Amino acid sequence: MTQEKIRILLLGDIDHAHTAWSSLGEFGELVKPEATNRAAFLQECRDGKFEGVVAAYRTFGSASITGMVDEEVVNALPSSLKYLAHCGAGYDQVDVHACSARNPPIRVSNVPTAVDDATADVNMFLIIGALRNFNTGMQALREGKWRGQPAPPLGHDPQGKVLGILGMGGIGRNLKKKAEAFGMKVIYHNRRQLSDELSGGAQYVTFDKLLSTSDVLSLNLPLNMLTLPEKHTRHIISKAEFAKMKDGVVVVNTARGAVIDEAALVDALDAGKVFSAGLDVFEEEPKIHPGLVRNPNVLLVPHMGTWTTETQTAMEEWAIGNIRVALQSGKLKSPVPEQADL
Repeated sequence: MTQEKIRILLLGDIDHAHTAWSSLGEFGELVKPEATNRAAFLQECRDGKFEGVVAAYRTFGSASITGMVDEEVVNALPSSLKYLAHCGAGYDQVDVHACSARNPPIRVSNVPTAVDDATADVNMFLIIGALRNFNTGMQALREGKWRGQPAPPLGHDPQGKVLGILGMGGIGRNLKKKAEAFGMKVIYHNRRQLSDELSGGAQYVTFDKLLSTSDVLSLNLPLNMLTLPEKHTRHIISKAEFAKMKDGVVVVNTARGAVIDEAALVDALDAGKVFSAGLDVFEEEPKIHPGLVRNPNVLLVPHMGTWTTETQTAMEEWAIGNIRVALQSGKLKSPVPEQADL
C-alpha cells in the first residue's frame, strides 16, 4: 500500500504533532476539508471531494465541522475510507455501530492510555478539593470575605475514606494508585471483574455496594448511548442511585457529563445528600446547569482533564501512529473495543 498514492484526511487542526502528521505524506496526499460547518462538510463529501481517502484523523474539536460522526456522516464519507483515528480516549462522538455496519466497515481507533496520567491528576485534584470543600473558601476569598461569613463547613481528610471507582479502565487504575498515596481505600465496579494484577488489589463490588459504601464516588466510565438500552451509561447515576448513597457523599466526574443526571445531582446537593462535588465534564458543554454554578460546594473545571502540552502532544502522536500502523499493516494499533472482532 505504501507504493500506491492514497489520500489521508485531517478533520480539525494539529496543535502539536506537526512533524508526525507531515510524515504521513510518505504514504500519499494529505487533505483537509474547506467546510466550516456540518452542512458544508456533507456537501463536500457528496461532491466527491474526498474520493480516494483511505484514512482520516479526527480531532475532538472537529465536531464544529462535522458534528457527530453519526450514520448520516458515515454514509456520506467516501467508500474508500477504511480507518478513522479519533484523538481521544472517549469516542462517544463517533457512532461505532454505524461505522461497523457500513460495507466495507470503517475501523475506528481511539487513544486509550495517553490520557491516563493527566486525567487522573485532575481527578485527584477534584477529590481533594471537594472533600476539603475548598471552593467555598476560594469563592469567598475572591469576594473579599476571607473564608466567608459565616465560614464554610469543615471539610474532610482523604485518609481512611473509601473511594469507589465506577469504571476501572486505564484512568481508574491510575487514579487508584494516586488515591492510595493519600491513604484512601479503593473499591471498584466494572462491566467485568479485573484480574488481581490489573486491579492492583482493589476490591471488586457490585454496583449497589459501590453506591452504598463509597465516601467518595468517582465516575471513570465511558459514555455509551449507542448500544442496547440495558448497556447505556447515560444517566447511570440519577435519583435512584443518589438515594442509595451515604449521606454526605462526595461525587467526582472526569468521564463524560451525561453519565450523571445533572438535575438529580443538583437536587441531591441542595438536600445535603451530597456534601460536595468536583466536576470536569458536563451534560451540555459548554452550558453548565445553573444549579451547579450557584452552589458553592461544587468545584467546577471546564473540561481540562487532558489540558497539558505533554498529554495533548502524546495524544496526537498516538492517533497519527494509528494511521501509520494501519497503512503499513492493515490493522489499527488501538481499535475501539466494540470492533475487536472485526
